[in-house]
Amino acid sequence: MMNVAEFAKENKIGIAGVAVLLAAAAIAAVAMDLPLGDIVTVGFVERSFQAATPIALTAIGGLYAEKSGVFNIGVEGFMIFGAATAATMMWIISGGDPGQSDIWLAILASMLVSLVLAILFAILMIRYEADQIVAGLALWFIGLGFGPFMAVLVWDSRNSPSLESINDLTIPVLADIPVLGPILFDTSPLVIATAILIVVAWKFLNDTKYGYWIQAAGENPEALDTAGVNVTRVRYAAVIFSGVMAGLGGAVLLAQAGSFTGSGQTMVGGRGWIGIVAYLFGNYNPLGAGIAALVFGGLDMLQIQLQTVGIEVPNRLVNLFPYVGVILVLSVWGSTRTPSAVGESYESEE
Repeated sequence: MMNVAEFAKENKIGIAGVAVLLAAAAIAAVAMDLPLGDIVTVGFVERSFQAATPIALTAIGGLYAEKSGVFNIGVEGFMIFGAATAATMMWIISGGDPGQSDIWLAILASMLVSLVLAILFAILMIRYEADQIVAGLALWFIGLGFGPFMAVLVWDSRNSPSLESINDLTIPVLADIPVLGPILFDTSPLVIATAILIVVAWKFLNDTKYGYWIQAAGENPEALDTAGVNVTRVRYAAVIFSGVMAGLGGAVLLAQAGSFTGSGQTMVGGRGWIGIVAYLFGNYNPLGAGIAALVFGGLDMLQIQLQTVGIEVPNRLVNLFPYVGVILVLSVWGSTRTPSAVGESYESEE
């Protein structure tokens, strides 16, 4: 079982990277005489957790696929499919007047659609050995067309009307704890579920035989095959899981926003790509990926917070914050070791 010390040792690059980002942000804030107390508020932290949720879900899925030896670059496309499907299903199920229960049904429907799509995608990449980069990019481009098409089909517009956003879950007594209460115990149930899922994904990958199989499929598939485990089946499971998780990430994004935007890069807006960077930054560890997702979520919410406190910064400049963070992360990522057999096809011996 991996303990905290082992986690810190294996992810020292990612932890150092987060520390550098936070230190750089603090130095910049002091140099610019920014009111940190007004910027880093409880509300800001809570919104950062919510913004990190779809990124973290996508990162976990992509991490599992790549750990098994398959680079699922199509997670951005899966997120678009997930968001568009959740929006249209919420509208259809509710008859145009969605409520809280309709959100959960829409998320479930989105996961089922993502499951079917992920199975087809896995067959294309594993059985027919399609180029993983080309297949992933193709899925992304299809998603960019699918989202607006569904919106126009249902609402005669690329953007949906106001739907319904998920309500916070308040835990009595605990929610009254100063600072931590509103952040941890009076927040979206999707945030709580994601935090639990991150821990479960970490334990599963590091403390179960199935998790070891996934890692072996990406590191030494021949040895795994020799041990009597079907490498192809392991990779199928991992890729399908990654597609479902990315689709769930898109559905969660929709549930938080309360409406679908199909214009431009769609409402997903590159979060799938950031999810890939998150698990690379986290050194292929779900806990590290979750921390990285929180950093990116905070950078994304920073633009709103600066406007709230009356700091005049051009919107286009502030919108670049998450991507500047990505560049800084990628500069650290050079020391992260990818699984040895990523991108290599393998046929299990019968």
